[in-house]
Amino acid sequence: MGITLPLLGIAGAMIVGAMSPGPSFVMVARTAVASRSDGLAAALGMGLGGIAFAVAALVGLQAAFLAVPALYLAIKLLGGLYLVYLGIRIWRGAKQPLDVAEAQAPSGNRQHGRRALLLGLATQISNPKTAVVYASIFAAFLPRDVPLSLALALPVVIFCIETGWYAIVALALSSAAPRSAYLRYKTWIDRAAGGIMALLGAKLLSAAREV
Repeated sequence: MGITLPLLGIAGAMIVGAMSPGPSFVMVARTAVASRSDGLAAALGMGLGGIAFAVAALVGLQAAFLAVPALYLAIKLLGGLYLVYLGIRIWRGAKQPLDVAEAQAPSGNRQHGRRALLLGLATQISNPKTAVVYASIFAAFLPRDVPLSLALALPVVIFCIETGWYAIVALALSSAAPRSAYLRYKTWIDRAAGGIMALLGAKLLSAAREV
């Protein structure tokens, strides 16, 4: 039970965060419209980028907690506040149209797949907002002393979440009917994601008061 709750908390928040449309979503969607296989390669790149962020967040936060124990509460509060802010931003931007206009590109092959993978990785790790989201979620849910089992499990879970979600995006948006259905209900999907994210942040703020 020691690692179950923080692992489930981080996984839940990361799922909601991954589902929120942003540069990574648009990149995978555009790639998948042109080629399903390239879209799946881009999804793999997103997963590799997620591992990099997870390791960086774990190492950085652990170092900070060890150096300044009082920082644990402060970072936990800031993480909760940022999740509330992010949820509000997602909700308010729900009506903004998402441009996934079809791109005329050659069908995927091994070279194009490698390029799509690297583009997905670059898109993921070059987004500073993603780094802040990872740090905020990890800070909010991690225990003060992170067990080795949790530290080893988190990158694997993050990889599965990022790759799995963007693989679903690639498979769905490479077909006309699912793509049009998503765009039709985008407002409600985004509002649900924003509301869940804000509630997670509020719950973490409440829990932080008891630390």
